[in-house]
Amino acid sequence: MAYDLAIVGSGGGAFAAAIAARRRDLSVVIVEKGTVGGACVNTGCVPSKALLAAADARHTALAAGRFPGLRPAEPVVDFAALIDGKRGMVETMRADKYVDLAAEYGWQILPGTARFTGDPDQPRLAVEQADGGTRTIEAAQYVVATGSTPWVPPIAGLADAGYLTSTTAMDLDRLPESMIVIGGNAIGLEQAQLFARLGTRVTVVETVDRLAPFEEPEISTAIEGVFADEGITVHTGATVTAVARGDAGYSLTLTTGHGTIELAAERLLVATGRRPLTQDLNLDQVGVTVGRRGEIIVDERLRSSNRRIWAAGDVTGHPQFVYVAGAHGTLIVDNAFDNAGRSMDYTHLPRVIFTTPAIAAVGLTDAQAAEQGLDCECRVLPLDFVPRAIVNRDTRGLVKIVAERGSGRIRGVHVLADNAGDVIAAAVYAVQAGMTVAQMADTWCPYLTMAEGLKLAAQTFTRDVAKLSCCAS
Repeated sequence: MAYDLAIVGSGGGAFAAAIAARRRDLSVVIVEKGTVGGACVNTGCVPSKALLAAADARHTALAAGRFPGLRPAEPVVDFAALIDGKRGMVETMRADKYVDLAAEYGWQILPGTARFTGDPDQPRLAVEQADGGTRTIEAAQYVVATGSTPWVPPIAGLADAGYLTSTTAMDLDRLPESMIVIGGNAIGLEQAQLFARLGTRVTVVETVDRLAPFEEPEISTAIEGVFADEGITVHTGATVTAVARGDAGYSLTLTTGHGTIELAAERLLVATGRRPLTQDLNLDQVGVTVGRRGEIIVDERLRSSNRRIWAAGDVTGHPQFVYVAGAHGTLIVDNAFDNAGRSMDYTHLPRVIFTTPAIAAVGLTDAQAAEQGLDCECRVLPLDFVPRAIVNRDTRGLVKIVAERGSGRIRGVHVLADNAGDVIAAAVYAVQAGMTVAQMADTWCPYLTMAEGLKLAAQTFTRDVAKLSCCAS
């Protein structure tokens, strides 16, 4: 074989697999039809969080009046400069963490569009190159790590009107005066708050009857309150039935349980989820089974229905996080070349929505615990009882713990708070280790940190935290 491992795609899963393979001195080639680095560094995590941080800085200045003695200020937004700064950061990280890294480890990144040829017993990759030529690649093992792409619902008039996605919205050359965001889950919430905090008038439309529909209902209610405080209009339980575009912008027709609503805005952003990117790979040619959403069907070891073809990251239909993709890539190399027989455990997988306050969770929701037949009890601690939130003069948020009745074993933790992503890291260890609420309640935690909310929430199972002094928890 020309290579030990051939990888289609160049994101987190692809690079994790390539690094793991090169550490074994295996020969590797990556085929990438677009920009090296995948979605995370180019169009997802890095650029969106860079712009969210900028929007948060402006909001912090505007909200400074919540502290006695400070006057709010309104920073001038040079949106084109923000986009240029974001672009420069992305280019630097792409070079440092992807292009240069590949050269350091010693594998080739081949530009071109790959598709499988041959037959199930002898799969190959045909790579169409920019000069019009085609190169055939043979490898002992293959990994498909092509990621996902924005999915757009079939709405009358939408295709003709055109729309922004989270990718194209971050490359606008001018800040819109108004924007409608279709989708009230992670990407929609982040993008809505980003633009609202930069000065755009934003409306969010969500089909389900609450924002953040996969989170706990208490968190949905609280984040809707945050959005209301910040002037973001929200329509939940609303279906977009028609879209049109004219000289003045977009007009949308919504159908709700209370009738029809007409909306108008300069820009329209569709954030209704992502689907695995597998079209044009010619997977059926080599006997790889694909699911109804285009995901590659893999076993618990991430091997497809072809024994020599594996899949990593979003393309598998598994949780769409770059740290999942990275873990997939390493696991595949262990299994493909060392027969390690490893599988992935998602029971303590954390997730974060980078709004402010942020939403973070690990483990089961109350409803999921009930579905699994677990006898659980829950406690919800408002941030009014967390000293860090009090001194920050922003108590919008909560901590919720789902625990087994009797044993007290923690099955889920859900947080809406500043730095919730950092707080949830401690909860990941608690869930993974099978800690009980009693253990968490009696574990050391530094005072005046948001993580203290975990300890206080655990204490609510046995005591009234309102009767504790502020630093005697």
